[in-house]
Amino acid sequence: MKNRKSFFRIVSIMLVAVLALVGCSSSNDSGNDKEKSSEDQVTVDIFQFKVEIKDQFEDLVKVYEDENPGVKINVKTVGGGNDYGGTLKAAFASGDEPAIFNVGGPSDVEEYRAYLADLADTAAAEAALDGTLTAVQEDAKVLGLPFNQEGYGLIYNKNVFEEAGINVEDIVTFEDLQNVVETLDKQKEELGLDAVFALPAKELWVLGDHISNMFIAPEFNNDIQEAYHAETIALEKGDELKRYLDLQNKYSVQPILSLDYSQQVEQLFSLEKVAMIQQGNWVYNSVYDMDPDFAENGIGILSVPVEGFEGHIPAGVPMFWAVNDKKDDKVVQASKDFLDWLYTSETGKNAVLEDFKFIPAYKDYDAEKISDPLSKQIYEFAEVGKTIEGWVYQATPTGWNQETLGVNIQKYLSGDMEWDEVISKSIEKWEAERQ
Repeated sequence: MKNRKSFFRIVSIMLVAVLALVGCSSSNDSGNDKEKSSEDQVTVDIFQFKVEIKDQFEDLVKVYEDENPGVKINVKTVGGGNDYGGTLKAAFASGDEPAIFNVGGPSDVEEYRAYLADLADTAAAEAALDGTLTAVQEDAKVLGLPFNQEGYGLIYNKNVFEEAGINVEDIVTFEDLQNVVETLDKQKEELGLDAVFALPAKELWVLGDHISNMFIAPEFNNDIQEAYHAETIALEKGDELKRYLDLQNKYSVQPILSLDYSQQVEQLFSLEKVAMIQQGNWVYNSVYDMDPDFAENGIGILSVPVEGFEGHIPAGVPMFWAVNDKKDDKVVQASKDFLDWLYTSETGKNAVLEDFKFIPAYKDYDAEKISDPLSKQIYEFAEVGKTIEGWVYQATPTGWNQETLGVNIQKYLSGDMEWDEVISKSIEKWEAERQ
């Protein structure tokens, strides 16, 4: 009996030992699996400028991560009232370089050329609409993928115009616009307006990029490449630019130099405190967030009268996705895969149209799904050839449009610089940069 008890005791001890070893092995295997999983996961850092789709984009990224557990995507959004270009430069200078970032055209391509991966082999590049790659294409290389198509002009409050007895179809020339502005100003108290316009002169991209582009593009036949290779600029439509700025300044909420994009769109226009703002279809989501009914039924877009281009609106690709070629090969491929999924998968396409409210820059999209009124109108302008193609501000000398022309315009609006000096100093800087 005693021997039998000893035998069972020995067997029990051996079993405990075996189970302990199995447990340790299992634990080690689990740890190794976790380590292996962590090692296999690819991290893609995205630095993008579209503040209007920040939340929607982040939600879509989560969907992609669920479908692709081996990929972790971090998104940083800088734009709107902040300087995307300056922040991007600082990120590269500090060594905190993103895997995916945005470039605006030939000037940005030149600045970041050493970092730009060739995206010609992507499905998105193959699907891009004709003309949408021109600004980032060099021979057989494709150095960026189009974000979307956008158009801009004067976004107006339909109800205010109707109450004031204004028919937008009668606004063709600058004089027509001036008369309408004066009519609205006389009735602003009855219409519940603080002012006719909200000019966000704090935003250099509004002054130096979008406003100026309308009056600069015709000088280069609306051709980005022609502007990019131009050794000088005459600012032939400088007087037209001045009178348009003067009109907005005179009838805008003040002070304009401290007025930013968020205040313009959300606090003033969306709350129906001003009749018009110069912006594009990208404001739709912001207006919708403030007042869905107003966004869906109460807003429209009209063209800014530019002599020779009356009834036309600027339309084009505002930014391109670039992939950092200096990253690990796995990160570069994961970045390409994500961008392909974003624009060619059914999930991505639906998000582009329904969540982002984009006008697509790619084939095989259902145009009937363009849901917001601003994008529909811009699409209609494009269908009948009433667009000013080529966003020439993307091809100015690096930083010229904002840091030179935009800053000079701010000085003019503040009374610190005469208009003749705005023109002469801006021309001098262009020529110096193109030497």
